[in-house]
Formats: sequence, C-alpha cells, structure tokens
Amino acid sequence: MAAVEGLFTLDADEPRLIGGRARSRGSYFFPKALAGSDPACLGDEIDEVLLSRTGRLWSFTTGEYAPPAPYVIPGDEFEPYVVAAVELAAESLVVLGQVVSGVSAKELWVGMEMVLVIDVLYSDDDHDYLVWKWAPAGQSENGEG
Repeated sequence: MAAVEGLFTLDADEPRLIGGRARSRGSYFFPKALAGSDPACLGDEIDEVLLSRTGRLWSFTTGEYAPPAPYVIPGDEFEPYVVAAVELAAESLVVLGQVVSGVSAKELWVGMEMVLVIDVLYSDDDHDYLVWKWAPAGQSENGEG
C-alpha cells in the first residue's frame, strides 16, 4: 500500500513516478498537482504522465535527526538516512527522494546514475507503507550490488 496515493505506480519491477506535463509549454511537474503553482502554466491543460525511472544524482545530503511529525521512525530508533536530488534529463526535472537503506553518502557522487525503486517506508500491524526511493544504478533495493 502506498504511503501517499497517486504519486507513483506500484509496479515492483518498473515503478514510475506519476507527474504532470503542460500541453502547450511541455513543462513537467512532480507531483502533478504542482502544475498549478507555475504562473506560466495557468490555464494550460495538464496531462498525467509517467516520468523516467533513471536519472543523474544532482545533489544529496544526510538527515542526521528525525524530522517532525508526520514522520514515522521505521524501526525501534531513528537511523540517519540519505536524501537525493535526482535529475531526470528527459523531463528537465529534479526529484527528491530518500536513498535506499544501506547506501551511505560516502558511496554517492554527483553525476552517478540512479534508479527509482519502491521500498517500505514503515510498517504497522496491518500494512507495509510503500514509498519511492533512489538506488545507485546496478544495486538492489537493499544497497547490495
């Protein structure tokens, strides 16, 4: 079950982010709802599109402390995590996302190829709540190559 519905497909083999594309300008947005925040696209029709699965690492940082609610600590205690900004070249769009666990900032470099994966954000007694994450190309969801 997606932690937030409508942001990505749940295809385990080839997940995709669900974005928007302005018909007349060709501009891309993620999430699709952000299209309304661009004054240049006001009144333009926005088509729902599946965005590229791969991109180049544009920037990254490590979260060393737990964010405020509604953040849910996925385990027994908080563990630092890496957030990546990945540039989707075909869309000229940079998308933020958490990097899969097991990959540290020391293993990343600007310009490396990243691939979109689906991973568990957190679980409760009834469900695993899924979210998109970025993984270095050629590595599995758990960071192993």
